[in-house]
Amino acid sequence: MDKLHEIDQAIRRYYYSQKTISADLIESILYSVTAGGKRIRPMILLDILEGFGLELTNSHFDVAAALEMIHTGSLIHDDLPAMDNDDYRRGRLTNHKKFNEATAILAGDSLFLDPFGLVAKTDLSSDIKIKVISELSFSAGTYGMVGGQMLDINGEEAELTLKEIQKVHANKTGKLLTFPFVAAGIIAEQSEATVSDLRVAGELIGLAFQVRDDILDVTATFEELGKTPQKDLIAEKSTYPSLLGLKQSHQVLNDSLDKATAIFQKLQEEQGFKSHKIVEVIERLRLNG
Repeated sequence: MDKLHEIDQAIRRYYYSQKTISADLIESILYSVTAGGKRIRPMILLDILEGFGLELTNSHFDVAAALEMIHTGSLIHDDLPAMDNDDYRRGRLTNHKKFNEATAILAGDSLFLDPFGLVAKTDLSSDIKIKVISELSFSAGTYGMVGGQMLDINGEEAELTLKEIQKVHANKTGKLLTFPFVAAGIIAEQSEATVSDLRVAGELIGLAFQVRDDILDVTATFEELGKTPQKDLIAEKSTYPSLLGLKQSHQVLNDSLDKATAIFQKLQEEQGFKSHKIVEVIERLRLNG
């Protein structure tokens, strides 16, 4: 089964399942959603579900698609002139450069709101759907990604402490990366203790992902990133490398990945969790240097 294809199909099913109100809006939405990307968040969700022995269904792919939709909506808004003001994303023009600012704002709005309807229509039990929708709202909104973005904007051209940087990114990046770990535990009907362990693993991956992104912003090229490098440097943002240096940033990255791996090894030993797929995902986040 090609999981990436199934995630994309779930998104297309949603946008082509009803009579279209605005073809222009859907064109803008799908332009960004189908622009590529590793789909790391939805893939984590699906890999963990398989690790718990579940056979993947359309409902699982719909939840994965909902997560990718919110992530993509955040990228569209992130790239706007009022935010990061970027011209390229995933190696192609950003949404507002391809279309216009108003269309990009509305496409982002759709991608923030539509996922909840998508999850609500799945065949999952009502109890699981309520828990997943609640967790997704918490991860994406005022108490998660959007709140973190506000902290990030306020932190521009300011010398933040390590604790302040951690607070910014635990919310801006970490919450939405933690969601697939927690949601998988909920969907697989795991105990509260296991879901708690999965939350910790997600938080560790969220930290690792941001440190990795900060390192790449300094060291990678446009071709490697698919977007303009050194944007944080130009915006005078406080980052892990600017505060800790590259060597210690690499250490934080690797320590976080090691701790997350240990959680899945524990689940494998105690519950027979099949950890090889999610551990492969974790290992791909490592950088040389």
